[in-house]
Amino acid sequence: MRYAALAPLLLLASACTSPESAQTTTAPAADTTAALEPLDTARAPAVTAQSDTLKTVRRRHLFSSPTAPDLFMLVLRGPAVTGGEVTLTITDAGGQVIFRELLTAADLEASMVYEMKTTTATPAEREAFIRKRMDEFFADKNFRTPALSAREAYQPGTLDRATWDDLQRQPRAIGFHYLVGKEDVRRVVWLPRTKQVVHLPGFGG
Repeated sequence: MRYAALAPLLLLASACTSPESAQTTTAPAADTTAALEPLDTARAPAVTAQSDTLKTVRRRHLFSSPTAPDLFMLVLRGPAVTGGEVTLTITDAGGQVIFRELLTAADLEASMVYEMKTTTATPAEREAFIRKRMDEFFADKNFRTPALSAREAYQPGTLDRATWDDLQRQPRAIGFHYLVGKEDVRRVVWLPRTKQVVHLPGFGG
């Protein structure tokens, strides 16, 4: 009689611990990861560091290497062409920036006085002149070989005498010159011995 009374309880306990029932109560939560949108790494940000770039001029020319051209680049940035900042860089074939100089739009505009036919220029004329100066900045005429003529007398305060003499003995050295302001013609050259770009005395007006 006691066994008969316990039998229904044993069957109920067995049903509660069956494998099918265990799977139902311990099933993992639904995986919602697949429903998330993947990150878009190719999407451009709303604002970039180059958003204020107004004009860029590039030119490849032999300079620090006799066989691999360097990249000469002029970048104008700012709120307006006439009030912008100009960055001059020279990058070698390996991607190393070997020269950098900061100029202003006014540095490029100053020589406009020699071409003006009136006493004043309109904003459009000023902007056009700055853009023209940039386009002509790396013209062939601005590269000279040799960089330092053997006839040039040593000028103290620029290079030491040994470096000056060594450079004059390099007829294939290439110099690059550019006008800043009205009359400041600057010259730079690559020195293989020190592996750096240095300024030479300017040409004057």
